[in-house]
Amino acid sequence: MEKSQINLCLQVLKKLHQAGVLDGIIIIGSWALYFYSFYFEKNAYVPDIRTRDIDFLVPIPPKFKNKTDIPDILKDLGFIINFKGSDGYIRLDHPELIVEFLIPEFGRDHDKPYPLPDLGLNAQPLRYLSFLTEHMITISYDGLKLRFPHPASHALHKLIVFGRRKSKDKADKDKVQALNLLHFMVKNEQNTDEMKKIFKSMHKKWQKTILNSLEKLDEKNLILILT
Repeated sequence: MEKSQINLCLQVLKKLHQAGVLDGIIIIGSWALYFYSFYFEKNAYVPDIRTRDIDFLVPIPPKFKNKTDIPDILKDLGFIINFKGSDGYIRLDHPELIVEFLIPEFGRDHDKPYPLPDLGLNAQPLRYLSFLTEHMITISYDGLKLRFPHPASHALHKLIVFGRRKSKDKADKDKVQALNLLHFMVKNEQNTDEMKKIFKSMHKKWQKTILNSLEKLDEKNLILILT
């Protein structure tokens, strides 16, 4: 990440905190990797991240203490409203960052934009995101309390979705992120028991998908740890 991107991300987070909605949001995606370096503070975790996208996950049902208009409060930072796709997903664009809101998709015919009137925008439903809300950590950063999926959850989720990617570049990125994070946790003995516990809590079909992926990648040690 560029220093200017990190500074802008922090300004966004502080705006959300001041508006009283940060507690209802989970940071996912590549930016979570940046913050995991503070979670692994006793061991140097240095992720290789190149992205403009910062993804905020909103659990279902949404729970916000206050009501705000996020496009309005981020306007003075230089963010403008952009509409993604034919369905009208709202995202906020800046030359250095793109802010998007996501929610878990449940069942069929629930892939339309999900209105978030308390935030003044909508969210894109995506499959498998519910798993990221089940095992959470909180990281203190610059006076803020930020919520993230457990690092093992982040990595296991990537092993589910990378095989479904249409873009080979995105699939390769997911795969590398997942393996680098899991290898780091194993090498530094960071919660390997928790890693197994999280894996065992998953739907059996998802477990099978992950094990098949690890087998194809010849990751025998990770398979032994998880099973």
